[in-house]
Amino acid sequence: MTAADWALDWKLDRTYRSASGEVRWAVLGAADAPPVVLLHGTPFSSYVWRAFARALAERWRVFVWDMPGYGASEKRAGQDVSLAAQGRVFRELLDHWGLAEPTVVAHDFGGCVALRAHLLHGARYRRLALVDPVALPPFGSAAYQLFGGNAEVFERLPAALHRALVREYVGSASGPGLHPAVWERLVEPWCGEVGQPAFYRQIAQNDQRFIDEISGRYGEVEPPVLVCWGVDDAWISVAHGHELAARIPGARLRLIGGAGHLVQEDAPAELMAAVAGFLAEG
Repeated sequence: MTAADWALDWKLDRTYRSASGEVRWAVLGAADAPPVVLLHGTPFSSYVWRAFARALAERWRVFVWDMPGYGASEKRAGQDVSLAAQGRVFRELLDHWGLAEPTVVAHDFGGCVALRAHLLHGARYRRLALVDPVALPPFGSAAYQLFGGNAEVFERLPAALHRALVREYVGSASGPGLHPAVWERLVEPWCGEVGQPAFYRQIAQNDQRFIDEISGRYGEVEPPVLVCWGVDDAWISVAHGHELAARIPGARLRLIGGAGHLVQEDAPAELMAAVAGFLAEG
């Protein structure tokens, strides 16, 4: 298998009908292994966790899923794909999977989803690892705010122009740069008649109020927490990592050099060492 083939080899073979649409998911590892759930962020999917999930599956039972409106999951007009909806869907999925207290690893706005499920919907975790999470204001880059505030205009962009815009936006999440095959794989779900409006829909629905609803309650977070942050994150300043770790009782901060926002792609070995060591403590 070539590097390009390996980069593209990721399929979610199971479905769950959530309140916000059909969710595609998969599980890796032995049935009797301790459970770990991986949450992706925006504008990504579980694909960013592919190598990480396969490695963790040697010791853990790993659950991966594409949130409604993302990746291989359902995308449709009028769909609620807000952070509020994703938090509720995540709690639904935990019940569906029969996971009373899994370990959770969450990236980007998946961090907000995991925190909302815990603080607002009673989800319990054995341990929680947050990787460059969306968890504190201000929320969203200048480009993100521009897209969200003008979603109806951007939805009408010519397809080639839209694809180029998404490609550049996704590429800016990496510090050293993405493998070409990975880059295209991250862009593809957001293209075409279904993907293009879905890209702007998910941005338009996510505003700072969903963070504001929980950011004052981080002192109530119960499980042990590890915060990992790419030092070269151009999307969310590493200063947010320091502040978040200070707000959560007992949280540890691990800075990862040479990595941008997509730490899974930029420094996979360093992230795996940090998270696997944290998981092994529990």
